Amino acid sequence: MTVRREYLAANAGRRAPMPGFVLLARAREDGDCAMRIGITVSKKVGNAVVRNRMKRRFRMLAREVLPEHGMPGADHVLIGRNSGIERPWADLVRDLEKACAKVRR
Repeated sequence: MTVRREYLAANAGRRAPMPGFVLLARAREDGDCAMRIGITVSKKVGNAVVRNRMKRRFRMLAREVLPEHGMPGADHVLIGRNSGIERPWADLVRDLEKACAKVRR
């Protein structure tokens, strides 16, 4: 996702807060079954190096988890939190799987 209005539309969808991030998911209902991902980390989280590292981790996390656990035909937005960069990888994977299950209900 690259356009601000897509992020704002996803904000109206379902939300699953986790310790390292917040997952927003919204079904697009446009007939396309492709999943789209958006990642945002605000300046409150840290300097540019920390934010970019977090975004790289989130991209890898989305590639690993969303094909199996994500909602087809939906927009998924990961919003970084302060504790996301220090969180172990296995915990992030488990958290995203749990968050996907939460927004699917």
